[in-house]
Amino acid sequence: MSTTNEAQVERLIACINDRRIEVMDELFHDDATMDWPQSRERVRGAENRRAIYGAFPQLPTITPRRLQSDGDLVIAEATLDYDGPQYETVFIFEFRDGKIMKETAYWSEAFDPPEWRAQWVEKF
Repeated sequence: MSTTNEAQVERLIACINDRRIEVMDELFHDDATMDWPQSRERVRGAENRRAIYGAFPQLPTITPRRLQSDGDLVIAEATLDYDGPQYETVFIFEFRDGKIMKETAYWSEAFDPPEWRAQWVEKF
């Protein structure tokens, strides 16, 4: 099941990158939620998801770095590029019956690390 769920996340990324958001209806349950903890918002249901994605000023291009899954849980690390601002992102997808039931997304703009800790870290 994990491989199938990972394939669904790959389809989600592709449909956003291709600006074909109507494909999202095939990937999410109608009553799925999308949580954005940083802004304390929850998008509940297909109608609200469609409205938000239809009103997005500019959809990002998503570059995935890693997918990790176990059963009905898929974690995706990615970069969101809005033709300018870029955000390092972690998505947590919870599946039920092969479709996304809940998505939780955390994102942050990349920043230069402080010099004081340079001796203890590796840059990547």
